[in-house]
Amino acid sequence: MHRFIIVGGGAGGLELATRLGDRFGSTDEKTPPKAQVTLIDRNPTHIWKPLLHEVAAGSMDPFTQELEYAAQALWHGFEFQQGELVGLNRAKKTITVGPLRDEHAGELLPERELEYDTLIVAIGSTTHFFGVEGAQQNSIALDTVGQAELFRKRLIAACMRAEHFAPEPVAAGVDDAEDEPGVDPVPRIQVAIVGAGATGVELSAELRNTAQVLSAYGLHKLDPKHDIGIVLIEAGPRILPALQERVSIATAELLTKLGVKLMTSETVAQVSRDSIHTASGKMIRADLTVWAAGIKAPAILTNLDGLPTNRLGQLTVRRTLQTEIDDNVFALGDCAACPWPGNERNVPPRAQAAHQQASFLFKSFERMLQGKPLPEYTYRDFGSLVSLGHYSAVGNLMGGLIGGNMLIEGLFARFMYMSLYRLHVAALHGYARMVLDTVAHWLRRSTAPRVKLH
Repeated sequence: MHRFIIVGGGAGGLELATRLGDRFGSTDEKTPPKAQVTLIDRNPTHIWKPLLHEVAAGSMDPFTQELEYAAQALWHGFEFQQGELVGLNRAKKTITVGPLRDEHAGELLPERELEYDTLIVAIGSTTHFFGVEGAQQNSIALDTVGQAELFRKRLIAACMRAEHFAPEPVAAGVDDAEDEPGVDPVPRIQVAIVGAGATGVELSAELRNTAQVLSAYGLHKLDPKHDIGIVLIEAGPRILPALQERVSIATAELLTKLGVKLMTSETVAQVSRDSIHTASGKMIRADLTVWAAGIKAPAILTNLDGLPTNRLGQLTVRRTLQTEIDDNVFALGDCAACPWPGNERNVPPRAQAAHQQASFLFKSFERMLQGKPLPEYTYRDFGSLVSLGHYSAVGNLMGGLIGGNMLIEGLFARFMYMSLYRLHVAALHGYARMVLDTVAHWLRRSTAPRVKLH
């Protein structure tokens, strides 16, 4: 029986495990499986990573959106093992999964060695701090639910504290909305977001809504727009540098209307506890700093038994998604450097790419088990959408469906953005359960505060 091991339960890895389990696994003891499918992840639950900015802003309760890997495995005929990938032996076709520990109960599971016939690495990406002094120590990344929750709690605490205690004096030379004609007063709290890609932009918009809701519920009596400042810092000449310029311009206009201060062409040189220093000599006050300036592959990939990686630590793969030197090891999603024919760069690290690659590999493995040659993957760019929270969304649609490239914004763009997550839920549970989940989510939102208050 062929043994598939998928390492990483993100959007691509979990979708692939679910489809392989449905096709080759078994959900009852009477029906023998056609293949053994095992999913490995260091966490017990899955959440769609593009939602983490909503968790950080408090507009989404992660515990209502998390999916238990063990439950998904039972429902869809695959096996789940919790742990972290720590080693690979390609000659023996084994991976080593590190021990599972609990801070209170100690070691729960020992280190394990698992055998595979086909290994799929889908462990995603982590935040890239680019070696900036103090960035990792004094800012919060948004890689995990725990980090998003930490930021949310610190934001609420900062708002409550600012209402009852006088603000600390601002150091000389700090850029903090100076007293110029037509400039708003100095905010009591300032949140700095480093990196104006999708995560930074979406978080800045979502935070403006959070500030208003926290005030409405009485957690603070600060003016949501003037007392709570949001600064978005980008090293490039415009926000959303990976998207088309007209999308960037439209988004910048919307953010400015929301009172988000945009600072472009400013490279961060140092992050301290309460300020940010840029290469141009500016100092920006920052009561809370979020680092969303870039991503890189997890460090373990550079130590996987000689598998080639690029400068970002991603596994370099062929268009079949097989690694360059081992036909039995595949990679997908953010951790894979996959060629994009006709383009100078590789396939971009987006959720739509992980979804496409999971669907592609499922069909490839069906052919592989039938003894047929593997096809080659071609990325299809359907455009990009950026959520501006409760207010709007903006983006561009591409492809044969519209016959070109179309800028969209407003309620239609917001609907399209929300549908992306629903399509992910449908891939995991089917369309019938996705509809039920959507209705249940709407009912929960109708009887709960618009943001998490504790």
